[in-house]
Amino acid sequence: MRYGHGVPTDRADPAASDWRRVLAVLFAAQLLTAIGFSTIFPFLPSYVEHLGSATGAPLLLMVTLVFSVQALAMMFASPVWGALGDRFGRKRMVERAMYSGAVTILLMGFVGSAEQLIGLRLLQGLTTGVMGASGALVAAAVPRDRIGYAMGLMQTGLLSGASVGPMIGGLLEYTLGYRPAFMVTATLLLIGALLVSTLVREHFVPPERDGRSAGVSGFFQTLLAVIRTPVVAPVFAVRFLAWTGRSMIIPFLPLLVAGLMGGAPGAGLVTGLAIGASSAAGTLTSVVLGRLGDRIGHRRVALVCAALSVAAYAPLAFVRSPAALVALYALTGATVGGVLPTLAALLAKVTERGSSGAVYGLDNSFGAGARAVSPVIGGAVVALATGAAIEPGVRAYASVFLAAGACFLAALALLALTVPAAADAPAGGASR
Repeated sequence: MRYGHGVPTDRADPAASDWRRVLAVLFAAQLLTAIGFSTIFPFLPSYVEHLGSATGAPLLLMVTLVFSVQALAMMFASPVWGALGDRFGRKRMVERAMYSGAVTILLMGFVGSAEQLIGLRLLQGLTTGVMGASGALVAAAVPRDRIGYAMGLMQTGLLSGASVGPMIGGLLEYTLGYRPAFMVTATLLLIGALLVSTLVREHFVPPERDGRSAGVSGFFQTLLAVIRTPVVAPVFAVRFLAWTGRSMIIPFLPLLVAGLMGGAPGAGLVTGLAIGASSAAGTLTSVVLGRLGDRIGHRRVALVCAALSVAAYAPLAFVRSPAALVALYALTGATVGGVLPTLAALLAKVTERGSSGAVYGLDNSFGAGARAVSPVIGGAVVALATGAAIEPGVRAYASVFLAAGACFLAALALLALTVPAAADAPAGGASR
């Protein structure tokens, strides 16, 4: 059976700009938005503590909600935006995500309580989703025999931005305070949106309905057609596990670093350095492994890198110094850099171009779902490791790395057992 068969396909070229130009502009936009979004990560838990809760809720609950609520909202909103992109144009969805992100992030710098911040994070999750929107436009424009390279390049933009952003955010927080970081983020998102608006031309022709209903019924028919495509559901599940493992430590990393430093100043800078080093390592591997996947198979590359990720996360549970944390966390970035983009490329190969909005909307939904549950799982692991102690210690926070490694082990097993090697064969969409 041909992978991708039965999924609606476009009857016309979805992008008027040359695919190389589309890819270059979206890479730049992805880089800017990744820098912007990641500037707030090193100090977001500390910002929650600084704001305080208007209702007297515990700090751990507020930190968990700040990270989870945005991802939970995005999990439900992304498939809707993706399906709308297939009907009205993917460029519009990229613009919508970036412009709305600029507004909501700017407003976060002026909130007065943790509850207000949570509300804006909820709005951000409902209206943004840059990764899914950009992935859909790239998948619709790039030839299938270059899709591994393209997705690797997009991952490079994401990780490059994520490697620089936390260091910028840590520096801004250390020198100027919390609020300037939100203004920098909003500005970068606005610049990225303007690049897409002015430099990418999309001549979009909606696909024929092929018997599908209009309205809500047609929306669900499109999503079901994607999910029923062979191997798509297992790949979504593997992506969910990988994102869960990757995201689990982020809310607790600043607290772990602060514990390792014994309360010394500069924890935000060290946290930014750790996240930046991990993202930089992933930057170096994403494009190389994406190209390798185009040649030898994306499934094969993902299997090897998932196994290496398990091995990379385990030693972090026993880390005892900030320097060791930075070095070992960088290694996880290098291995994960071969998992996520190769799986994204595999999704493009087994589905048709005309459904790219729905495909990557669903993919973004699974990724957002992972980011929603990962802080909850991480918090449960920390609470379990804390035991009868009054406050979590370094060992309790570091135990989250073992849970992350377990996620990648499960992803490895699921990928090996449910995704056949034949999934790397060319999909129904012809190369251009």
